[in-house]
Amino acid sequence: MGAKKILVVDDEKKIRELLELRLSSAGYQVIQAKDGEEGLAKAKECRPDLILMDVMMPKVDGPEAVKGLQEDPVTKDIPVIFLTAIITKEEEEGQMSGVFTDMPRYRFMAKPFDPQKLLAEIKKALKE
Repeated sequence: MGAKKILVVDDEKKIRELLELRLSSAGYQVIQAKDGEEGLAKAKECRPDLILMDVMMPKVDGPEAVKGLQEDPVTKDIPVIFLTAIITKEEEEGQMSGVFTDMPRYRFMAKPFDPQKLLAEIKKALKE
């Protein structure tokens, strides 16, 4: 079996590049998308094993993109970890992700994130 595919959806190019560098060095195949709209298209096309999703983006934001993923049988079961600057580290620790009360419970990680902690969350989400 090949490397697990991770789709990184973030409107900040530097964050996408940083994540690609970190994740590819950890043995993952990385696909990038610059907003939720492109992320939805790439998720359907590439069928990643996991999606790292920014919350606030132009065109289609993270929560709206996840709703789109949930509506498609091809993408509905792909695990998503939100990376966001709208929660604090303390909220992340307590997983006080009630910011999106209409969304199922997803893992939220505050930006800036600890790369080692993120890799641990990825492994947990992928059940590695």
